[in-house]
Amino acid sequence: MREDLKQKMMTIPVAALADANKQLSILDSALRPVRAGLKLVGPAHTVRCHDDFLTIIQALNNSEAGEVIVVDSCGSTRALIGEIFTNEALRKGLAGLVIDGPVRDIESIRELDIPVYARSFCPCSGTTIRLMEEQIPILCGGVKVNPGDVLFGDDDGILLGSEAELLNAIENALAIEDAERELLRQMHSGKPLVELLNFKEHVKALKTGVDSNLQFRL
Repeated sequence: MREDLKQKMMTIPVAALADANKQLSILDSALRPVRAGLKLVGPAHTVRCHDDFLTIIQALNNSEAGEVIVVDSCGSTRALIGEIFTNEALRKGLAGLVIDGPVRDIESIRELDIPVYARSFCPCSGTTIRLMEEQIPILCGGVKVNPGDVLFGDDDGILLGSEAELLNAIENALAIEDAERELLRQMHSGKPLVELLNFKEHVKALKTGVDSNLQFRL
């Protein structure tokens, strides 16, 4: 993906981009970061497997720096990655791992500077006897993910979109962040929130059946 887009995305929260383009896909909020405070930005390298992580080993080998390993585990109940795979992802310079299924070695993963998202934890690992599918369209967190789709995640969750969609939304997201910083500055100086919004006009319009949008008034 474009480096300038990636650098801009690293400076804003996921919520700002969600506000800038409400049509972006949102992965299931049950997919949570193993370690808080890390930002995930990168194109998807997809895997489909079930209770067997042989295909993930192959994907770790085939993936390129900056990519995100995204796994549709098809309802797996056993851990598909742990400390070793996460260290390999870090060594390769991957942007992160998103596992729609269980992971393990949580304490060790929390010591590593690479974002890992998972649906659950399990101490028991899967098998290594079935090579399944890689770099095909999958479902992860209830959302269709194609190879190359861009994932953008932080502690709030993960958004998904094409690079073009994100390019079209990023400047609006940056403007939203600037407006919210100014809003907070004025609130911290003692100004009430309702005075910084078109709140009264918005409510009045809604009561009379007129379309209206709640907006900042800065």
